[in-house]
Amino acid sequence: MTEVLSKQQTIELRKKHIGPSCKVFFAKDPIKIVRAKGQYMYDENNERYLDCINNVAHVGHSHPDVVKAAVKQMELLNTNSRFLHDNLVQYAQRLTATFPEQLAVCYFVNSGSEANDLALRLARQFTGHHDIITLDHAYHGHVTSLIDISPYKFHQLGEGGQKEFVHVAPPPDIYRGKYRENHPDPGAAYAEEVQTLIQEAHKKGHQIAAFIAESMQSCGGQVIPPAGYFQKVAQYVHNAGGVFIADEVQVGFGRVGEKFWAFQLQGEDFVPDIVTMGKPIGNGHPMSCVVTTREIAEAFGASGMEYFNTFGGNPVSCAVGLAVLDVIEKEDLRENAIRVGNYLMDLLKEQKEKHPLIGDIRGVGLFVGVDLVKNRERRTPATAEAQHVVHQLKEQNILLSADGPHKNVLKFKPPLCFSVEDSKFVVDKIDEILTALEKATGARVGNGNKEVVENGVCKRKAPRHSNGVPEQECVNGTGSYFAGTACGQESACHTDNHVVSCKRIRT
Repeated sequence: MTEVLSKQQTIELRKKHIGPSCKVFFAKDPIKIVRAKGQYMYDENNERYLDCINNVAHVGHSHPDVVKAAVKQMELLNTNSRFLHDNLVQYAQRLTATFPEQLAVCYFVNSGSEANDLALRLARQFTGHHDIITLDHAYHGHVTSLIDISPYKFHQLGEGGQKEFVHVAPPPDIYRGKYRENHPDPGAAYAEEVQTLIQEAHKKGHQIAAFIAESMQSCGGQVIPPAGYFQKVAQYVHNAGGVFIADEVQVGFGRVGEKFWAFQLQGEDFVPDIVTMGKPIGNGHPMSCVVTTREIAEAFGASGMEYFNTFGGNPVSCAVGLAVLDVIEKEDLRENAIRVGNYLMDLLKEQKEKHPLIGDIRGVGLFVGVDLVKNRERRTPATAEAQHVVHQLKEQNILLSADGPHKNVLKFKPPLCFSVEDSKFVVDKIDEILTALEKATGARVGNGNKEVVENGVCKRKAPRHSNGVPEQECVNGTGSYFAGTACGQESACHTDNHVVSCKRIRT
């Protein structure tokens, strides 16, 4: 492919014509991608990058079967979805066959945001209620209704960002949350937090329309819900007259390997009332879907308001969707997610034994998180270090990201064609980066990781507050806070220039 514009021209035109809040990866030195195939992306100089984060290209970038299906249908017909067409009903039939039988009715739309917005409408119409329970750090989409229920976004607005009808439950995080891995039943404990929110809402005269959660939290830091959590939450929400919405936009379509949908990992006794999806459904083609029960669909129709979506479920989108399902089955990508995901987890766990910066490895299939910490006992987030790793990997042509409340969790969500060789390659590079980083900062594993070594000298631990957090605990290099403690120190791992400084890092 011939490049039309130079990279600098592209950057200048973007600055001139694209809204300034539309950010790009690696803003200091963005990558210009001109083509991609499988799990690889190529820039204008034909430099190849290993894609570890692009869950949009679910079965692989530019998969020939998906491209062929789109072109073939586009050459024949693409039109308003209010005409009859076999692709729509055939795709709905294939898609609903992957769900429990109760979930049998589809609404096709064009993005995950559209899907979640429609899910809220369905829930409110069915229940006659308005309030929504969401999880802290959750992200459900960019439209106004979803910013309102996405703490990941509305917390950025400061005081007044949270609407009165939105109730925020703690994420069921057994590594960083209130109830951890040593709790006898963290799933039930976190569900009780939801029950408490319901009771408090009722005291104020509010009624719950829905509880919405990603089946596994992505922006929240690759959080895997503990066993029994969704079942108990669904029980409390149903008793309150609400419905359960499972957001599978980032984790559906076999990414977890063992099951087709991540919510199914909770067991056969749990079935959401509404499921939303997007991103991987079209392998990069803009489409999405809401699947729900017949009862909820009929209540929505009984409102008297017709629902239609001009492009949702158009013939080309449905042809693409059918092709994606075919590829997942033909190439046994769920089994690949299990095999490669397990191998990746094993490699990362080996690195945890070597590197004190790795606090936790968690994941299912090809949905994996690496939680970096300054101190394993206190689980202090290593924010600057995580950003350093991401930037250093980029310099070695590996694309990874970091997220979570403290931006310290390395996120793996690669195309499902990711291989064991890819896993070994990226983990070896992470090993090299962490080794250099720990050498530069003098970090090492002592008894319980209590010890910090700087330039070969063991340093005394900082004085502590009553909550056990050192007075000068540093989360990142921007004056952020952790456990109410300000950090006034410069980060030792600022990454804009990809240089590891030897300034003090307290662990």
